[in-house]
Amino acid sequence: MAVEPLSQDEIENRLRELPGWTLEDGRITRTYRLASHRAAAALVAHVAAVQDELNHHSDLTLGYRTVVLAVNTHDAGGAVTTRDFALAQRVEELAPAHGAR
Repeated sequence: MAVEPLSQDEIENRLRELPGWTLEDGRITRTYRLASHRAAAALVAHVAAVQDELNHHSDLTLGYRTVVLAVNTHDAGGAVTTRDFALAQRVEELAPAHGAR
């Protein structure tokens, strides 16, 4: 089933429901800060498992005490879709358990 790109207004409305997420270079992005590198790596592993479950993957960058996600939908020509927001919401739900802020 094809996923349709969201309009700019739809993206902005959905971003209001996800504090910390922004639209940058055609992708929704979020940087999480964690207490340690090990905590950041654990968050990356958890996010990777969710991405596999959803069959929807972001660019995921591990820093010393940071994790950065940037996501759009390749199947929709690199546009932002509901799939991206579903992934973002799942990450928002699991991040606090890792101490992410």
